[in-house]
Amino acid sequence: MGEYIKNQVDKKIDAIKEQKNIYAVGLVTSVTEYVLTVKGLENVAYMEKVLIDGVSEGYVNSIRQTDIRVTVVRQRGPIYIGSQVTGTGESYKAFYSPSSISHVVDIFGNDRMTDGIFEDAEPIEIENEPIPIMDRGTVKRPLETGIAGIDLIYPIGKGQRQLIIGDKKTGKTQIALDAIANQAGKDVICIYVTIGKTKKNVKRVYQELMARGAMKYTMIVAAFNDDKPPVMYLTPYVAATIAEKLMMEGKDVLLVLDDLKHHADVHRQISLLLGNVPGREAYPPDIFYTHSRLLERGCQHLCGGSVTILPIVETRGGDITGYIPTNIISITDGQIVLSKKNFDKGQKPAIHYGLSVSRLGGAVQTADMKKLGAVVRRELLTYLETREVYEMANMDEMSKEMRARLMRGARIVEGLTQYKYQAISSENCIQKFKAIMEGDYEHS
Repeated sequence: MGEYIKNQVDKKIDAIKEQKNIYAVGLVTSVTEYVLTVKGLENVAYMEKVLIDGVSEGYVNSIRQTDIRVTVVRQRGPIYIGSQVTGTGESYKAFYSPSSISHVVDIFGNDRMTDGIFEDAEPIEIENEPIPIMDRGTVKRPLETGIAGIDLIYPIGKGQRQLIIGDKKTGKTQIALDAIANQAGKDVICIYVTIGKTKKNVKRVYQELMARGAMKYTMIVAAFNDDKPPVMYLTPYVAATIAEKLMMEGKDVLLVLDDLKHHADVHRQISLLLGNVPGREAYPPDIFYTHSRLLERGCQHLCGGSVTILPIVETRGGDITGYIPTNIISITDGQIVLSKKNFDKGQKPAIHYGLSVSRLGGAVQTADMKKLGAVVRRELLTYLETREVYEMANMDEMSKEMRARLMRGARIVEGLTQYKYQAISSENCIQKFKAIMEGDYEHS
């Protein structure tokens, strides 16, 4: 009898190792929106794909002592207490088609504009193993956005993670779209990820990029506001996997994540339904890891390819010291801070130059841009600090040097004003700001 039990246990272990335990079946004991409590599935693994009543799909999100929690991703029928849940022995995967460029797609390989399915869609992992440090190169090549305030003063390099942060309606998404539009002819593939945006917003982005010819090298990976929260949660990870796949083929990729504050809120909602212990502001304790493992995908690889990530975070009342903003600021290589006050004054883009930072700075600029950028930045910050003090003063009572400095600062601010999709090349940027610093600039 003991030998028989031992043989049965050995067979079971071998089946699990060979991922042949597809006949494991459990029963749903609790349904809370899209989170199921299941008993009887003893041999499943974390992130394993499961089938509910043979039609709906989900994955194992939590393994407890007496039961497991399953997150439903695709529901194709009603789920009740007593519904059968079957393990598959394989990890949950998304689908990606090489034909996705110029389309709005989701993580299931569907074209969301036509409701069609890509025939060449193939399964890909939700997340890959992290890229080893030894396989990462130095970030030193510039990724030009066409925005003078960024390229000259707070530059972005290929392989960098640069946060775009600001209040609602301050132009965060527009900066990312300008950067995408400026990659025309530069052999950069762009992936714009929407997390919980409306179909109307995504359609507008698609039409604007299409009108400027940018969809030829761009794919929009969309999770709409009426999609299930687990789909919104997984979408940026799948997009990062796609970006890594393209990078390993030697391509440069620009990945825009719009936005991670909403992604954090979705993760909080899922975690609370799973019964996890809430932490600060009710976010789960692993919220930092949730974003750090996503943003660490951005790098310059030794194979020659790169993934540049522009995460977007929405703030309230201009407060960048909140829990999620400070987390992401500490993960990224700098931030472009947008000011509602500047936006209301008509300053476009509404960059807050005093709070913005690029931790790589001149390392990703050409020698000319680095030299000029350092001078312009110093003059600009000095002007912004003294402007409010002296703007009410009588100009005639100031020294000649002070008047010249204030006028030069005002010309710099005027020169940095740039409306959407009006990109300026690095050569024209250098020429323009050299003229400003020398006092020969006339605004047209």
